[in-house]
Amino acid sequence: MHLILIPGFWLDGSSWRDVTPALEGAGHRVRALTLPGLDPADADRATVRLRDHVAAVVAAVDEADGPVVLVGHSAGAAIAHAAADARPGRVARVVHVDAVPSGDGDALTDRLPVVDGMIPLPDWSAFGEESLRDLDDELRAAFRAQAVPLPAAVAYDPQVLTDERRYDVPATVVTCEYPAAQLREWIGEGHPYVAELAAVRDVDYVDLPTGHWPQFTRPAELAQAILAAVDRR
Repeated sequence: MHLILIPGFWLDGSSWRDVTPALEGAGHRVRALTLPGLDPADADRATVRLRDHVAAVVAAVDEADGPVVLVGHSAGAAIAHAAADARPGRVARVVHVDAVPSGDGDALTDRLPVVDGMIPLPDWSAFGEESLRDLDDELRAAFRAQAVPLPAAVAYDPQVLTDERRYDVPATVVTCEYPAAQLREWIGEGHPYVAELAAVRDVDYVDLPTGHWPQFTRPAELAQAILAAVDRR
């Protein structure tokens, strides 16, 4: 199976380096993407938009010679969902890592401060205690050292979804900051945060209690969760 790994804000493909060996060891072909604007050497990073991130993932799907599983962390989950919308017949499953898909017209976030057209990684005090669980000082330092400011339009552009066949693409949600039971409760209450997820017809949940960045804090367990999701297909 082709596995395409999509990082969240401020991260490039190398953020998956502790997860990919187990996936490759299980016989899968793994591609960890560095999305447009997340390479600090790019001269025009500030002009990158959300559609450019989606297009990069769609291109990776098109380049694969068979069905793919998309794995999106955080905001990468929304991008994975948009790629499934664009290629519903090619995506076998989407794995959302500590995230849920965004609906049509939704921005990935509208709360992060912009500096000269970019969104730098904020101070740790901007994150909740649940987000930072297990992210010790050494991991925080390594994360900050590799973090790349995000083009602001990626976060603030509205999501564009056009094909309702995306709801037929099976999904797995790996819940880290809060348990799967919380997501199910929100779905039952009709909470807008999970409205798009609630429309997906086949969803599995995997609890992986840790902070928002399990690829750093619990990479072995995250790899096993992804492998289990691939096996469900």
